[in-house]
Amino acid sequence: MIGDNLDFYLSRGYFRMQQDVFTCQFVQFNDTVYAVQWLRIRLEKVSYGPSQRRLLRINARFSVVVKPLVLTAELKDLYAQYRAAIDFDAPSSIEACLLEGTHRNVFDTQVVEVRDGDRLIAAGIFDNAPQSIMGVMNFYHFDYRKQSLGKFLMLQKMNYALLQKKTFYYPGYVVYEYPKFDYKLFPCLAATEVFDSLSGHWLPFSWDTMTQLSTTLLDEYKIRHEPDF
Repeated sequence: MIGDNLDFYLSRGYFRMQQDVFTCQFVQFNDTVYAVQWLRIRLEKVSYGPSQRRLLRINARFSVVVKPLVLTAELKDLYAQYRAAIDFDAPSSIEACLLEGTHRNVFDTQVVEVRDGDRLIAAGIFDNAPQSIMGVMNFYHFDYRKQSLGKFLMLQKMNYALLQKKTFYYPGYVVYEYPKFDYKLFPCLAATEVFDSLSGHWLPFSWDTMTQLSTTLLDEYKIRHEPDF
């Protein structure tokens, strides 16, 4: 994923999976099929509101550093503690999420490290492209769960992209009528766009647009999967 390759695939609604890129229109949870909508944030339109400014303020005492990813024992231990505390499925390790059993990383991968003094309390991993960044994973120590560090890491990734004068931040997807992923809309709803996978165009995000795109996808899905009598 050198040069403009990652920018291109992200612009077409693809995303990283281990050492490859993929896309999808649907996911299934508990035997129910849901429509997926991919997001990006147009950085030139970003403006923080009260919720974002408050989160930056309450976490201002922590130090934040962005650097190339090295899988240290400290990072691995933090992820292991995080995974043991959560109540949803997650990769077994950072390596399982990123590397798929190989030591070669074809992406330019960076990490945001958040520290309380010398203690690593949160980490956010993302990939660099010339015009974009792609958020990959966030994890944090549950001693600090009241600090909303997952959302804080998204803001820090976005701040990095703004400083680097990039155009887009791709945080992943949301799922229609399944709000577990709606936190990805937190950084700046007014700057967020949603991908219309049928037309190949990015549209300004709104809940009406989300409903329209998702309903169309689900109608297509039902037609394709109706029993043929």
